[in-house]
Amino acid sequence: MYQSNPLLDKSLKFAARIVKLYQYLVKEKKESIISKQILRCGTSIGANANEAAYGISQADFIAKLQISLKETAETEYWLRLLILTDYIEKSHGDSMLEDCLEIKKILIASLKTAKENNKRI
Repeated sequence: MYQSNPLLDKSLKFAARIVKLYQYLVKEKKESIISKQILRCGTSIGANANEAAYGISQADFIAKLQISLKETAETEYWLRLLILTDYIEKSHGDSMLEDCLEIKKILIASLKTAKENNKRI
């Protein structure tokens, strides 16, 4: 039975938005370099978070969440660049950036808790 997990739910929905952004950039803007970069890192956030949920140890869990956080930071960078270069409308970019930053906050809080719990083991 599926149990709701805010990080996994939000990162999956975000990944779907990233895929649609990729399709738009390739089809409408004929952009291939940045679009591949943001597709890779934007979908990797949730993939690594999901993998963390099935980690074999607390250290593995932390390592996968750390990778997810790094991918979030890279995605944030590419979104800001796409907005600054007018590849995407500011309102759309800001909406995606807001989602990205929300995921980033969840990851930071999760990592903090996991690291504190790891010290007690």
